[in-house]
Amino acid sequence: MMSKLKTIVWPKVILFGDSITQFSFQPNGWGADIANRLARKCDVVNRGLSGYNSRWAKIVLPRLISSHSSDDNINNNNIAAVTVFFGANDCSLEDKNPQQHIPLQEYSENLKEIIRLLALAGVSADRVIFITPPPLHEPAWEKECILKGCPLNRDNSVAGQYAQACVQAAGQCGTDVLDLWTLMQKDGQDFTVYLSDGLHLSEKGNQFVAQHLWGLLESRVAHLPFILPYWGDVDAKSPDSSLLCDQ
Repeated sequence: MMSKLKTIVWPKVILFGDSITQFSFQPNGWGADIANRLARKCDVVNRGLSGYNSRWAKIVLPRLISSHSSDDNINNNNIAAVTVFFGANDCSLEDKNPQQHIPLQEYSENLKEIIRLLALAGVSADRVIFITPPPLHEPAWEKECILKGCPLNRDNSVAGQYAQACVQAAGQCGTDVLDLWTLMQKDGQDFTVYLSDGLHLSEKGNQFVAQHLWGLLESRVAHLPFILPYWGDVDAKSPDSSLLCDQ
């Protein structure tokens, strides 16, 4: 009787965030770029939740990554890295958008709680990368708000406070952080080219995130092997010997 074949376990990179993560698998999106770089090495899993803030994120996280393996949950034993990308909704102005607004101190505590929950699920802090909210271009975003029948509900300087809180939380938790708010405005550059509507990323913004995130992510996935043999290495006369062996 043929012995049971061993299932190949593909490592995973989990992208956890709001709409900027959810939309990252669109053509030319930063998530799609990362997935392309990791083809045949790692599955990149999109867990972006449009409109979500850090309070809601910490509530649903145990439903996404559990300490108990099951078919419905991601197996944490093969998670190579997790990106945590919240803040763009948290920093909404309380009087203009109370539905999504999260107080600054709570935002910081929520990020730390996410790290704690990941640790309980077996994902150590060194496998986590925080990403700060990007800068906000108020004139462009105000046009979007007016189209939806509401006043301008975000402010770039406030987004900067949340970005700083994210950086500080990363330092306290021992995680890496990609500070988009600072990098996109570095040396007085025109950050509006990175935004499509004043808040979400343009094609150039997606490229910017992919490039800088890969700089932090690469070291976490560099050890991962190419899964299954290169086609030229398959024994054409006896493919089973090449394709069914343990890697």
